[in-house]
Amino acid sequence: MTTAIRNAILVAALGALLGACASKGQTTAQYDFGPLPQTQTPAQAPAAIGSIIVADIVGPAALDTERMQYRLLYADARQSRPYAYNQWTATPFQLMTQRMKARIAQAGVKVLSTTDAAASPTVLRMEVNDFAQNFDSATSSAGIISLRASLFRNHKLVDQKTFSRSSPAPSPDAAGGAHALAASTDAVTADVLAWLTALPPQ
Repeated sequence: MTTAIRNAILVAALGALLGACASKGQTTAQYDFGPLPQTQTPAQAPAAIGSIIVADIVGPAALDTERMQYRLLYADARQSRPYAYNQWTATPFQLMTQRMKARIAQAGVKVLSTTDAAASPTVLRMEVNDFAQNFDSATSSAGIISLRASLFRNHKLVDQKTFSRSSPAPSPDAAGGAHALAASTDAVTADVLAWLTALPPQ
């Protein structure tokens, strides 16, 4: 069996598994990142960061949609495919913004919005480079997140860093992808917090 034929069979099998052939009239399942996990508050975070304005996360126009998407790395990594009858409750950028604000506040930092510009000179801006459920086989996938974070104080760039995280999906479907991408978002948020804490204080 040639590689091309084997890949075609795998793609067809995964397509059936992901629900591309779902019955007519099937209702759409909606996913978010789930409840906020409980975590211990880093003792140094509030003192080091104080208050911070967290701007809404931005990114590629292709991700500015509620449609859930995946990639088959073993077939054509350049093609993003939509799930049938599965979607996010909001765009990935909105879900990530909400989750990261909540996790940063959970760590003891006073989180402000851009409308509170007079209350804090510190602004965190983040731009997503990648947000995807990538399949390396018909039964194995991971939620991949990559973003660039920039910290500004008094309109001047203090530091900038790119963060990437990958979390395995517990199942080869939309539900597994939602779980994995939520876990990756939480992991990236922890990395961003650690980075912010290590920066020189105001």
